[in-house]
Amino acid sequence: METTHLLQLAEEFGSPLYVYDAAKIEAQYNRLTTAFSKVNGLRINYAVKALSNISVLKFLKQLGSGLDTVSIQEVQLGLMAGYAPEKIIYTPNGVSMEEIEEVAALGVQINIDNLSILEQFGAKHPSTPVCIRINPHVMAGGNSNISVGHIDSKFGISIHQMPHLLRIVENTGMHINGIHMHTGSDILDIEVFLYAAEILFKAASNFKELDFIDFGSGFKVPYKKDDIQTNVEELGKKLTKRFNSFCKEYGRDLTLCFEPGKFLVSEAGYFLARVNVVKQTTSTVFAGIDSGFNHLIRPMLYGSYHHIENLSNPKGKERFYSVVGYICETDTFGSNRRIAEIKEGDILCFRNAGAYCFSMASNYNSRTRPAEVLWLNGKGHLIRERETFDDIIRRQVVLDFDAVPALAE
Repeated sequence: METTHLLQLAEEFGSPLYVYDAAKIEAQYNRLTTAFSKVNGLRINYAVKALSNISVLKFLKQLGSGLDTVSIQEVQLGLMAGYAPEKIIYTPNGVSMEEIEEVAALGVQINIDNLSILEQFGAKHPSTPVCIRINPHVMAGGNSNISVGHIDSKFGISIHQMPHLLRIVENTGMHINGIHMHTGSDILDIEVFLYAAEILFKAASNFKELDFIDFGSGFKVPYKKDDIQTNVEELGKKLTKRFNSFCKEYGRDLTLCFEPGKFLVSEAGYFLARVNVVKQTTSTVFAGIDSGFNHLIRPMLYGSYHHIENLSNPKGKERFYSVVGYICETDTFGSNRRIAEIKEGDILCFRNAGAYCFSMASNYNSRTRPAEVLWLNGKGHLIRERETFDDIIRRQVVLDFDAVPALAE
């Protein structure tokens, strides 16, 4: 998006503000489908947890996407957005059997990631198709907080528990129609991912009625100039060849599934914030903005990098700033960053703000959450209103202390 458009949106809708570029989302979706165009059956299931705004879900539906969900609430959002139940896969972790059964009753594809739940569900619902999430014990990502396929991960059924898994399936007579893995975000080495895929292919050969194999996602996107990213085109060539070969060995064509979240929406997102104060200390120049980690927690939570630029003075002389928020504890977005000279009132833009940014926002410090705008066909469309104080207190129940009985003496 152009700087002038972002500034216009900040003026029209106020700050702080989340903006999503629909054209970039579409380009990323097309890039992935093109890379795997020679697969006989391909399904992209967008990971709702990355950015769950219903308008974004509806836009992805228009592109042909399905959904990857991790809670019954995300399933409900998908249904509200118009997705057919069979276009949604549900992969919870540590939820109750009641929630799983409630989702299954909606006709959504169930994906189970532990032996206890698998046995309980299979015993009660043997005819309901189930996908199994395998943990291949492969570390394919660069950040331990978002890598979920390693041996210490809480996710998935260990590949070493395959004999036990097969015994449960045989004893319950349940119908396994898919097999799944997810190594986590920031895949740095395609060969490591392909190694994990071989583990999944071997596991898949144990089941004779599969409809699909789901490779999860974790494609790394660039966060700064010349940053490393997953070469999805190379992965497409290599995995397509191996997948098609496996389908021949298996005896019929299967569907290859991916569950991208960050890959589709991260680079499409911009977070705009206004500078409240420029503060010079003995060692640092702080640019304090009208936001905090209540709106964008990723840098504080796990050290993520978001490129920051001054939209109001893009060609100004560069100086070094630490960009901080208004929360009453340390909330630093970037330390000692080289940014075009900042003045109070300037609009700063945080890049890569489409994934896990608004979806992790909160009302900490009793602050309201920002508005969201979708930039579509050359125009900004409001897709979430800015919260008000009434939204913060809406669910609170004010206790009438005068009506509370006194404690017995």
